[in-house]
Amino acid sequence: MASFRGKSVISSKELRRFVEHHLLAGQSPGAISGRIKYQEKNLLYVSKDTIYRYLRSPYGKTIGLKLNKKKRPKGGAKKRKLSDRVFIEKRPEIIEKRGRVGDVEADFIVSGRGGRGILLTVTDRKLRVTFIKIIYDVSIDEVHRAFLRIQARFPEMKTITLDNDILFRMHKALSKLLGLKIYFCHAYHSWEKGSVENVNGFIRKYIPKGSDLSRYTKHEISLVERKCNGRFMACLNYRTPSEALSEYRQKQKNSRQAVNEAINIDSI
Repeated sequence: MASFRGKSVISSKELRRFVEHHLLAGQSPGAISGRIKYQEKNLLYVSKDTIYRYLRSPYGKTIGLKLNKKKRPKGGAKKRKLSDRVFIEKRPEIIEKRGRVGDVEADFIVSGRGGRGILLTVTDRKLRVTFIKIIYDVSIDEVHRAFLRIQARFPEMKTITLDNDILFRMHKALSKLLGLKIYFCHAYHSWEKGSVENVNGFIRKYIPKGSDLSRYTKHEISLVERKCNGRFMACLNYRTPSEALSEYRQKQKNSRQAVNEAINIDSI
């Protein structure tokens, strides 16, 4: 992703947390800049214009949206829409019918008020296997990195169905990065990605709504992911998603071995 002029705000996690915390507490960019200059000698100085540029950038969009909600201007704040989306009615029929492995749905679980961090959950429509990544410092770049890490664990991934979260604003870059197609649900139609919504409901048994996700370790999130993939599921003939994935991969391996053996025999 191209750099932006407000990048100094993200050069230090401590500086970024300081700026975002005080913005949400009602301090103005000018006041925060002055505080850093005259009182917080351990932090890199940033001007108020730099903070404004940060808020307008993809990195600061989430904070900007929260600030807009707090202001509640008359007539309602205009929410910036995502552009150039392909909606789910354009998905191939095989995806609609859950006819293959690798077509996933993705969603976020967010921290409660005053908390920090989000969970990215990705669920395969056919096998129901789920992958969860915790993102402590929320930005579009970090979301893209989380998808890359999940793809490394689940290289079968072929398409993604998303909602219209502002963190997916750079969906074309994400599509290119992952080398797959992305489809979007319609606004306020959460049932159009029912598989991942079901998983998120299950996750809430272990991470209650309103939790501060920054208090959870990666190991704890891994344990929750294991719980998700250890469920006996009627749609899998009461296998677990982990078992379904293992069986699928074993069948794929056996099929490749059979093809290689046939090639070797033909070459004799």
